[in-house]
Amino acid sequence: MKGFTASLWPIRYKPFPDELLSSWLVRLAHGHGLKVQTFCNLIFGNRNQVWNRDVDRFGPEWLVRELSVRTGTPMDVAYATTLRSYEGRLYAKFRASGTLPWLQTLKVYHRTREGFGLQYCGACLAEDATPHFRKAWRVSFNTICVKHDRMLHDRCPQCGCAIMFHRVEMGRGSAFDALSMTTACHACGFNLSESPSEPITSYDLQASAWHAKLCNSLGQSADQAIAQIDLDAMRVMHQLTAILLSRYKTVSLRDHACQQLGIEVPVLLSGRVSIETRPLAERHHLMQLVAWLWVDMEPRLHAAWRSRAVRYNHLCKDFEDPPIWYVRIVEKFSNWRNR
Repeated sequence: MKGFTASLWPIRYKPFPDELLSSWLVRLAHGHGLKVQTFCNLIFGNRNQVWNRDVDRFGPEWLVRELSVRTGTPMDVAYATTLRSYEGRLYAKFRASGTLPWLQTLKVYHRTREGFGLQYCGACLAEDATPHFRKAWRVSFNTICVKHDRMLHDRCPQCGCAIMFHRVEMGRGSAFDALSMTTACHACGFNLSESPSEPITSYDLQASAWHAKLCNSLGQSADQAIAQIDLDAMRVMHQLTAILLSRYKTVSLRDHACQQLGIEVPVLLSGRVSIETRPLAERHHLMQLVAWLWVDMEPRLHAAWRSRAVRYNHLCKDFEDPPIWYVRIVEKFSNWRNR
């Protein structure tokens, strides 16, 4: 394996726009005719384990730098494949433990995943000349494919298993015998590019248009997307999801919003489950409600407050340093006598 000791590798694939680090790494391994684990052991050694944690979230510098140097990829381009690159856009500050706002959790247990944190669009995979997974598919509010006007999937439609493309080669001989990493479920072999097309569920046309614009902005640069993906906006949106999921008996904002929209209130997972851990259908439901509140926030929150669906103190509960514009809206509901 002399090629691996040289400065540049024989195969030097560059990451596609918005490609995930893990997707890029698997393509490089298969490009060299090696299984993913064999490739990683050769390059990084047994001490630096890659797949026993969420590699896209942590994006360790030693891994990103090695891929940058060995493929001749600029460091900033290599770093952009990690979920850390969303720092300052989706969440304020990276932390190693706990849930990060708007990033889907994988629930990594050893080398398997118990969560459904990686989504995909079958139509995108089908039309890719080289199928690959997008970074935007790890974002909680991104539940739709704007390009193909369809819902995303967060699991295999045939067997229901989480998507783990890095394990598709397990038990299948050499890497050349492995199924394509993005066209097969690792568990049952179902062709993910043939996943059924599910129409986008919409509660309100204006809200759905706003949500689609928000999802589409993930594929844009920070400067291009600033109008839709401002950090303060992300924080307020996250606060609204927390209120919609509140288990307090005095908070019924979700019921109120569903009533105003004329839809049934779906049953969600019980317990203290954040949006980052919920299945796609529940996240899409919540984002439709968030979008409906957002496009006309002050009067709609005011109506909810007047109907006693939410109290003033809950609107800023556990919300550290909220933006001034949000505080000004909420302060109008501070006097309960005005109801």
